[in-house]
Amino acid sequence: GGANLKVLQMFDDIKEHCKDWNNEEQIKEYLNKILNREAFDESGLIYGMGHAVYTLSDPRAVILKRYAKKLAEAKGKMDEFHLYETVEELIMHKRKLFKPVCANVDFYSGFVYSMLGIPEELFTPIFAIARISGWSAHRLEELVNKGKIIRPAYKYVGSHVDFREIDERE
Repeated sequence: GGANLKVLQMFDDIKEHCKDWNNEEQIKEYLNKILNREAFDESGLIYGMGHAVYTLSDPRAVILKRYAKKLAEAKGKMDEFHLYETVEELIMHKRKLFKPVCANVDFYSGFVYSMLGIPEELFTPIFAIARISGWSAHRLEELVNKGKIIRPAYKYVGSHVDFREIDERE
């Protein structure tokens, strides 16, 4: 937890340094400063972008983005929503040079929570609430299995096909 708070802090910093939220060049220059460890927290990270598993698209972020847009329309925060979209697009385009990167669920969740009036102190507890049943089940498995490392079983249910060279395939 806490990544969505870093996203909010980063956007507060971007808004402070980029007065014209419609000026993509100004935003791009500031994002480069963040990436070059010259701005924000000097970590070189754009928070809320990238995921270990989801590289092309985080399905949770895609769904949350749709709801964030609807909520921004209702709350009169479309300028801020467009700033989020601009940053997302600029970073996705820039990072394709190295490896694909997409917005993860944290990119929009803090924005949504803040529009809903949820205090920032509750962002991490909300994150934990959503995961506590899984964490508890995992701990119970550890206790039952006397500390043995548990890995989920993997069983392929598709049909196996022998390997064929690319030029031999149909």
